[in-house]
Amino acid sequence: MLTAITRQVSPNINQCELTFHAKEPIDLARAIAQHEAYERLLRQLGVRVVSLAAELDLPDSVFVEDAAVVVDEVALIPVMGAASRRPETESLARALSVYRPLRLMHAPATLDGGDVMRIGHRVFVGASSRTNAEGINQLAAALAEFDYKVTAVDVRQCLHLKSGCSYLGRNSILVNRDLVDVTRLAGFEWIDVPESEPSAANVLVIDDVVIVPSAFPRTIELLEMLGFIVKAINVSEFQKAEGGVTCKSIIFNVDEP
Repeated sequence: MLTAITRQVSPNINQCELTFHAKEPIDLARAIAQHEAYERLLRQLGVRVVSLAAELDLPDSVFVEDAAVVVDEVALIPVMGAASRRPETESLARALSVYRPLRLMHAPATLDGGDVMRIGHRVFVGASSRTNAEGINQLAAALAEFDYKVTAVDVRQCLHLKSGCSYLGRNSILVNRDLVDVTRLAGFEWIDVPESEPSAANVLVIDDVVIVPSAFPRTIELLEMLGFIVKAINVSEFQKAEGGVTCKSIIFNVDEP
């Protein structure tokens, strides 16, 4: 069964880490309502949601995707790129241990899960400000046992690889070519985000449904024109924290007995 681990919004989200965005006030009540709507949409799409309690002292902890990399065989727990976020992995690792054996990454490696885009047994990893070469090497070594091929992709002027591209299915990647080195994504069809919506490349696919932030109507129109089923959702408060639609969940399959 498709399962998503999420985490409730920290009341201190206004103290979140920012790298490329200017600080804007985040409306906590609105963020909580948007997060509830996000979880509700996942459930409507048939996903079982495991919602963890808020971490009061960890402002970014709602962005669970960054704190682990989960494949069919194992969950890897990284050393996150921002030192202030590293305690987020502790409770998340406990939650994941119910579903997967754990492997721990070690310094000097740093890696954020938002830099990891998996397409079958191919894994693309962003070389970003949060993920370094040793992090990519340790991930590749851990996944080689299970026949995954890891490819590094240069990321520029955005937080994570999945800030600049997302897999849509149908051998297609939604991408902003100004943010990622698309030469490393050869063999896929590249669908360019509209120039007026440079931040629109982060989308979440559940089965054949593409979840897109409602702030990007031209991207929604483009994907619908190409035949994709699209669900729009308002994530405005999380966008202020450099978040999107993938980063608030870790989604994986769980075999039912």
